[in-house]
Amino acid sequence: MKYNYMYAYVLLAAMTAGCATASKTPKGPVTDAAKLEEVSAKYAQTITAADLSKHLHIIASDEYMGRDTGSKGQKMAAEYIATQFRKDGLAGPVKTGSNPYYQSFDLEKTRWGNGYMLVGKAKFLMLQDFFVLGSTPYQDEQAADIVFAGYGIDDPKFNDYAGKDVTGKMVVVLAGEPKDASGNYILSGTDKASDWGNDYRSKRKAATDHGAKSVLIITGTSADEFNTLTQRYKSYASRPSIGMKNTGTQTNAATMFISPVAGAALLGTTPEKLLAYPASVAKTGKPAAGTFAVAKDVKVRTERIAEPLSTENVLGFIEGTDKKDEIVVVTAHYDHVGVDSTLTGDQIFNGANDDGSGTVAVLEVSEAFAQAKKDGYGPRRSMLFMTVTGEEKGLLGSEYYSENPVFPLANTVADVNIDMIGRMDFDHEKTNDSNYIYVIGADKLSSELDQINTQMNEKYTHLKLDYKFNDENDPNRFYYRSDHYNFAKKGIPIVFYFNGVHADYHKPSDEVEKINFESAQKVARLAFHVAWELANRDNRIVVDSNKK
Repeated sequence: MKYNYMYAYVLLAAMTAGCATASKTPKGPVTDAAKLEEVSAKYAQTITAADLSKHLHIIASDEYMGRDTGSKGQKMAAEYIATQFRKDGLAGPVKTGSNPYYQSFDLEKTRWGNGYMLVGKAKFLMLQDFFVLGSTPYQDEQAADIVFAGYGIDDPKFNDYAGKDVTGKMVVVLAGEPKDASGNYILSGTDKASDWGNDYRSKRKAATDHGAKSVLIITGTSADEFNTLTQRYKSYASRPSIGMKNTGTQTNAATMFISPVAGAALLGTTPEKLLAYPASVAKTGKPAAGTFAVAKDVKVRTERIAEPLSTENVLGFIEGTDKKDEIVVVTAHYDHVGVDSTLTGDQIFNGANDDGSGTVAVLEVSEAFAQAKKDGYGPRRSMLFMTVTGEEKGLLGSEYYSENPVFPLANTVADVNIDMIGRMDFDHEKTNDSNYIYVIGADKLSSELDQINTQMNEKYTHLKLDYKFNDENDPNRFYYRSDHYNFAKKGIPIVFYFNGVHADYHKPSDEVEKINFESAQKVARLAFHVAWELANRDNRIVVDSNKK
């Protein structure tokens, strides 16, 4: 065979390059921020659309049955995530329990049992004549003292509680808020209602502040209207709910929506006379004295049946070098809403985007950091990668961690949270523009975190950073609706990446086939670069802001 001189040259060059690479492998931990920055792009490039797709096709498959909190599918997803962490070389940091990758805890699964109100001989039924929102102090049948408090408003312009002692009593109020003789709302002086009319929690707070045991809000003007207005509560209340274990303490007045018929019975009047009350207020623009002879013989029971439900956050840990006591957290929730057997056709809510996309991004970012450590470029600060449970039930997994942290919150530098990054929202679909991400919360507690996010994007990912939902007046209140918020409440800076809401949000049609993995790759790489900078910069980012 003829000797190939070109082949020999290429082989020699390759061997030389290999030796050169080996000679650059650090012999000990690299703690120079500039040197670590030089290699960051190499590890960011290991985060690929193909790998995101591989993981998501598994955890968002029908086999995982929508990953409902506490379900078999959620536990299958937890096992898959823990296996990936272990395979990539991350440690399990949990010292208690049998699995060091699991922060296991019990939630409470509850449903309504026997519920009624007895007003003399008349009986009104829970889930038919009234609905309880949240917890209840009437687990067993109890007598109730009734007080009528108009609209239930406590405001300098209009105070329904003046001169009334409602301590320990059941307060009955009207829904909405009062208008004056010209038809404007008294509190605003315009045709726009205030929070007193738009948000029942304002009335709950007023009742709570005055020591009431419960507040009953008379809703609608007829039985039919009451049924229409409370239909979504009926649907919700008829299903079991999941929450933190009840401590037995009732921090707020129990809140109920009640029909005009049942409300009138409690006040010893008729629905017609009751609904004439707003006219008497409009004449004077002030709370009117109630002329109702409230019922004296009232008994209430709203039984809540509870059982424990086990679940787990999944944690993977990479120990830092010279700043290992400080922790950077990267989070996403891996639960979704499960299966709805009442639907025809597809009944499985796969949650590919919500938040399968964030979950697989965490897997890819953690793998990139783990590979960097294997190559001698481990992070200076420690990294905690955490996929949390129970987000769809009220941010429960992240709340549990924030109250039972594996690492001290005082040492926690920041949380990088990823929740829905693989789709376009309604606005961006119109222009078919997927090269964007909504950035929420980066400036709320740390100006440096906001600057880092901007700088990393300008240098590496070139996404359009959209701050629409970062506005404190945003009616969607997304800042309060994902797991980063439980860190922010503790004073820990956060950045939240989110693609906005699309037509398949919380529907069985949120499927893997609709994910734009190239877009998800870019956002995951941005999250990586921000986390890398937070982990390796010389100084811990400052907490210098207190925005809402």
